[in-house]
Parts: sequence; C-alpha cells; structure tokens
Amino acid sequence: MLCAVMSSCPMVETTPLIKVAIVEDKREERESLTNLLRKSDGIEWVGACGTVQEALQVLPKRKPNIVLMDIHLAGQSGIDCVRQLRPLMQDTQFMMLTVVEDHDKIFDSLSAGATGYLLKSTSAPKLLEAIEELHRGGSPMSGQIAREVIRFFQTKSPAPGTEDLTNTEQRVLELLARGLLYKDVADRLETSLSTVRTHIWHIYRKLEVHNRTDAIRKGLRR
Repeated sequence: MLCAVMSSCPMVETTPLIKVAIVEDKREERESLTNLLRKSDGIEWVGACGTVQEALQVLPKRKPNIVLMDIHLAGQSGIDCVRQLRPLMQDTQFMMLTVVEDHDKIFDSLSAGATGYLLKSTSAPKLLEAIEELHRGGSPMSGQIAREVIRFFQTKSPAPGTEDLTNTEQRVLELLARGLLYKDVADRLETSLSTVRTHIWHIYRKLEVHNRTDAIRKGLRR
C-alpha cells in the first residue's frame, strides 16, 4: 500500500557508488576490466581510455573517484599519466596495475601521486576489495609490493626530518606505507584510534607534510 502521507514514509539511505575509470592500452585487458566493473555492486564504471592523451582529455570531465592505471602504456608511461592528471583531479585516487614488481617504479608511482599499487595477477575479488579500501582512505598494495616498500623503508637512510620521529612514530609510518587504515594501525599497535591520530599529527608536523601520501613519500625518499 502506498503511503498516504509522504512525510510519514521511512527514508532509505543509499551508499553512493564508487566511480571508477580505466587507463589501459591493451584492448582485451581494458574490456575485461570494464566488464568486471560494470557488473560489480557498489561501483559505477565511468569510462576506459587507451592512451595518455585520451585520459587527459576525458577523465577530468568524468571526475572518477578512482582510476585504475596501467603502468606500461604505449608512448608515455602510466606514471607520467598520473603525474599530469594529479593536478587536474585532486580528489581522485590512482591505483597502478603492473605485471611485475619493480621497486623503482613503485616509488616513482608514489612520488607521482598514486595511492595504490597492485599486480595484474590480482584476482577479481581482491581487486574489488582494493578499490573499496582505496575509496575508504587506505593504500592497497599486493603482498609482494608491500614487502618491497617495507624492505626499502627499513634499509635506506632516513629522510631529513625522519630522524626526529620516535620509534612508535616510525612504526606508524611503516604501517601507513603498507596501506593499513588508521583503525588497522591502532589494532596492530594495540592502542586507541585517537592515539594513532595523535601520532600521525606529530609525524605530519615533524615532516612538514599535510597528508598520508606526502608523509610516506617523504619518509621513503632516497
């Protein structure tokens, strides 16, 4: 029965769809990703580009929440594409997709503005989970890639300013670099979320940065 009075009808809140676009020069892979996104709940596919030039023309108008970016594009690399798109799409998160882990490209991608990095061999369910995690503020990475990040972080000399971080703050920064959410960091350190936020505030102040990506970037700088 229809409600007689509209104001008395309960309002149903819906979660906004995550708008996702693709930049991939191989048609078969582009179509495969497109089909996956189109049939996935909670995701709105907003376009697929095959070249850097097309991405620069199309994506700023589409305003996706997340761009899945092939790192090896013909002509220019996906890293160059992210570097050019980042100033035009400051609210968009970029997830790099690659066939092999390469620590130089990992850190070049982070420096360009990427906040996620997955192997193309990642299963469809894991890719969809990573998209949701990235949208929630995480930095998803394939296990092999996360190990490369940690290995680099642990063996390189600290960047200017990082020597002032406490052991706990360094541990928090390491966990952030692995893509953990603040709640996950709190669980790992067996402390409260508010304490983690305080540590992060101190890290930002000491490194003179204003967000997670810049903190990781500066903390992992060669």
